[in-house]
Amino acid sequence: MPDVLDATPYDALLLLSFGGPEGPDDVVPFLENVTRGRGIPKERLKEVGQHYFLFGGVSPINDQNRALLDSLRKDFAGHGLDLPVYWGNRNWAPYLTDTLREMVTDGRRRILVLATSAYASYSGCRQYRENLADSLAALEAEGLELPKIDKLRHYFNHPGFLEPMIDGVIDSLADLPEDVRDGAHIAFSTHSIPTASADSSGPVEKHGDGGAYVRQHLDVARLIADAVRERTGVDHPWQLVYQSRSGAPHIPWLEPDICDHLEERHAAGAPAVVMAPIGFVSDHMEVLYDLDTEAKAKGEELGLPVRRSATVGADPRFAAAIRDLVLERAAVERGQEVTPCALGTLGAAHNLCPVGCCPARAPRPAAAGADSPYA
Repeated sequence: MPDVLDATPYDALLLLSFGGPEGPDDVVPFLENVTRGRGIPKERLKEVGQHYFLFGGVSPINDQNRALLDSLRKDFAGHGLDLPVYWGNRNWAPYLTDTLREMVTDGRRRILVLATSAYASYSGCRQYRENLADSLAALEAEGLELPKIDKLRHYFNHPGFLEPMIDGVIDSLADLPEDVRDGAHIAFSTHSIPTASADSSGPVEKHGDGGAYVRQHLDVARLIADAVRERTGVDHPWQLVYQSRSGAPHIPWLEPDICDHLEERHAAGAPAVVMAPIGFVSDHMEVLYDLDTEAKAKGEELGLPVRRSATVGADPRFAAAIRDLVLERAAVERGQEVTPCALGTLGAAHNLCPVGCCPARAPRPAAAGADSPYA
């Protein structure tokens, strides 16, 4: 990156996230937003919401996004990068459309978007792009001047995303009893998705068994496992596993499930397991419930020592990585030659999602891609 921190032509960064309830009365309305159009009865949503009610009806994701916003603003200010940072959600306040309206009113015309998902998939990328298109259509209907929006590339293999997770795994291994530490297995966990969605994730040329989604996670897992071996001198066995399945039983989803994996490892004689949630940016509900509650309970049931390593969250190294990605994309937009920062075997992800990348379940407009109706 150049010495002068120049974000031109961009005049704002938008943190785009999932959103979550902030109290018991918010849980069912939030889940209605998430499942809109699927015809799920309110009583069923109340059952699904029990995970949230166990934590007072509050999802941790909103406070975690506030912490990330603070970290980004401090990093930008500390390095002389004059770029305001806004926040909008897909499913809860602050809603994306409201935030984009605020940005337009503030005079923002070239906006970069940081999605709180590091990997390629429909739900982790294209669905956010569809939400952006929906919001732009709403602003257009209001007669507002539309901004040009670009999305930062996938950052799964950026050192600033990887380093905090490497430290987290090493810390979790150190927290295990000494007699089981060196033999501990590492379960790299991410959100399960339908196999059909995985197979079609990423650009068309990356489609196939598991698609870009599985390949990217496997590359991250290898990078972390290799770094742990180099820094501890111990080669821990590892596997990519999945969690948080929510679909109909007859639809194939990525496996194995984390709890099934713990049973398998215990039966095979593993002395301990470290769960590393590499698919998640922060410790939101699916980490707190599916790993810290369900999976840890499974470990206790089996008598298997289990630890869960930290997600990236608001780590200053992650904020620095976002600054790097902003400057990289800005330089590209200005026509400068840039060497992207990326580790592993896959290289840097594309800046512009091509046609056919993570295709929609049903055709819908999506912004910030080669097929965007908003140039």
